[in-house]
Amino acid sequence: MRHARVIALCTVFALAALFAAHSAAAELFPRTVPAAVTLTGVPARPAPPAAPDPSLSAHALTAAPSPLDNPLKGFARFYVPGEDQNAGYPRSLSWSYFGLSEVMTRADDCAAYDWSIVDRALTEMASYGNQAAIRFYLEYPGGTGSHPANAIPRCFDGHVAYRNNTQWGTVSPDYDSPYLLDAVTGFIAAFGARYDGDPRIGFINLGLVGLWGEWHTWPFDADRADGHPDLMPTDASGARIVAAFDDAFDVTKLEIRYPESAGGAASGRDVGYHDDSFCYREGSPAAGVTLPRSMGGSGYSQLQRALDRGVENKWITSSMGGEVRPEIQGGAFDAWPGGAGQVDDMRACIELEHTTWKINQGSAGYAASDPRVAEAVRLMGYDLTATYAYLPDAATGTATVGVTIENRGVAPFYYPWTVSLGLKDAAGTVVKTWDTSWDLRTVMPLRVRAFPDWNAGADYLDYGYPQYFQQGVDLSGVPSGDYQLVMRVRNPLEAISPAAKKLRFGNATQGGDGWLGLGDLGVGAGPGGGNGSTPTPAPESPDPTPTEGPAEPTGAPQEPTGAPGEPAAGLTLDDFDGTPAYPADARNDLGRWTGGNCFRNGGGYGVVSGGALTLVYDNCGWFGSDLDEDLTKDTHLVVRIRGARGGEQSHFHLSLGGTTRVFGDYTLDGGGHPTVTTAYQDIRIPMAANGIDRARPGQLAMGFWYGGEGTITIDGFRFE
Repeated sequence: MRHARVIALCTVFALAALFAAHSAAAELFPRTVPAAVTLTGVPARPAPPAAPDPSLSAHALTAAPSPLDNPLKGFARFYVPGEDQNAGYPRSLSWSYFGLSEVMTRADDCAAYDWSIVDRALTEMASYGNQAAIRFYLEYPGGTGSHPANAIPRCFDGHVAYRNNTQWGTVSPDYDSPYLLDAVTGFIAAFGARYDGDPRIGFINLGLVGLWGEWHTWPFDADRADGHPDLMPTDASGARIVAAFDDAFDVTKLEIRYPESAGGAASGRDVGYHDDSFCYREGSPAAGVTLPRSMGGSGYSQLQRALDRGVENKWITSSMGGEVRPEIQGGAFDAWPGGAGQVDDMRACIELEHTTWKINQGSAGYAASDPRVAEAVRLMGYDLTATYAYLPDAATGTATVGVTIENRGVAPFYYPWTVSLGLKDAAGTVVKTWDTSWDLRTVMPLRVRAFPDWNAGADYLDYGYPQYFQQGVDLSGVPSGDYQLVMRVRNPLEAISPAAKKLRFGNATQGGDGWLGLGDLGVGAGPGGGNGSTPTPAPESPDPTPTEGPAEPTGAPQEPTGAPGEPAAGLTLDDFDGTPAYPADARNDLGRWTGGNCFRNGGGYGVVSGGALTLVYDNCGWFGSDLDEDLTKDTHLVVRIRGARGGEQSHFHLSLGGTTRVFGDYTLDGGGHPTVTTAYQDIRIPMAANGIDRARPGQLAMGFWYGGEGTITIDGFRFE
């Protein structure tokens, strides 16, 4: 059966590709065209946030790459029952169609619904920690293999006229039938009553109308010159369906295919759009079907339609989804960011549409270590980083705390998820929590890309601000002592599935448990009275006996050969000799911040022992060390390293001076590439040859997300 499912999905994409050949003709004839273009233009900036309480100590928080499977953003792949939904490229969304006849199952009653097929799918998706994006349809050329081609409920028989779309071999109901409209709007009301706000669902496409539920019936459309009748509903009928969805769903985000669907009925409602031919170029000469005419797009492109309707800023309140065009999915990011061939300028597509998510079945074959794809995924939707925490040096009774959060993505977070504060003790146990009223939906992208049509005078414009949130917390009942103040965002799916993906921030102190470290807070007159004046966060749970960390993964008890060497000449970033103490002092040998998270040993930080740092990782882990030192007098970064098995050079990225690469992809003198062995060796990376900015090196960082499991030991970083 598994092979049958795979073949069925291949059929889906073959049909999508066939549709692509006709999409230009299909989209040249929208039902209505505005008499004149009225651009919304540059969006007005939100009001700036309140200033932080000046009585609080400011703690600068260090940025780090956010995870690739943050919830409600990025890539979605098709739901296949029984398939491992966490295999392949990291994701947090699963996509599924449903035929209307699979829920409206009774031939004698259009008001009777069997939701079991939907609930089974949503429950299985949730068991993997994923949320769903779904769409209902009535006609689907060829069917999906697991869902019918003709999904017209039998209760329509004898009440609704049926027509044949001979181009696609589908049965198209009379969408203007009063009987159909009553039945469909009744279904939508029941759909919303059952699922609005269901934490298993992230996004709903309106669907129901046209081929694949995409609100077109090409070539049986408004273009009568080809001799085909128009099988689409009138704008009034379509608007009734749009209104029914908007009335039924107050929480769950809705999307419709085109800005002009139903005469633009969605423009004044909380309904976004889904571009199902995302960032594709077609025709001769080739033109984009996402980017506007001003950027080489066609007159029927998705963003040109948005400009023509004056809804190019709809993303501020409504999500933008869809699908990367199937023909280009396999290599859509090979030429990131600019695109090549049939792939249009992918960065521009994401930035101007303000893309939050896309179906991308081809992402199953992407390498999790590909920095081009990672950059694109982090850009999509929200990408939140806490920049400062504000808290007192010490407190008793009550305390006021604040956090500044900025959004480096292209869209806001669209849901009112609860933000909580907490206290962790020295063992890393959360001993107290408080729910806040903070609304992450107010954290808007720091900048927006300007359409050339706006004549704004710049490609990028300032938009959002680092948003400041403040809350009083009640410390009564908390024993005196030193704690770490932490923050997390609660995914409502956690109430259903323990595997729910956690919303995590792009910070060095972000833990895999969802809690973000904000800084030290002394409560009462405990030991040390707190350490609020320290402007960097304390470790989440330093391991008092580093050798007691979790055992290495199965298959790595082997002891590497070799031994740490003596410090060599040159600028030493860290030789891990225990001074300063790691992670307790959070300082490298230059006196600047260093730390890590999500490792399987040392409470997440890794373990320094015997003059070297050992990092045990399993598809998670980040280490960073601030440099901010002019290196123009130095030519090489030297990493003294060994692995537990050898071959670990493909397991992690190394970032420095604006360059991020898989460690094994760096070029060495002579043209070779780094190889990690079981013996210590000095790997010398020529900085200029690898594009590393020696004048502004910033931070040296290593990311282990989704690179596999293993163990490496680093004797030091230095520059020569």
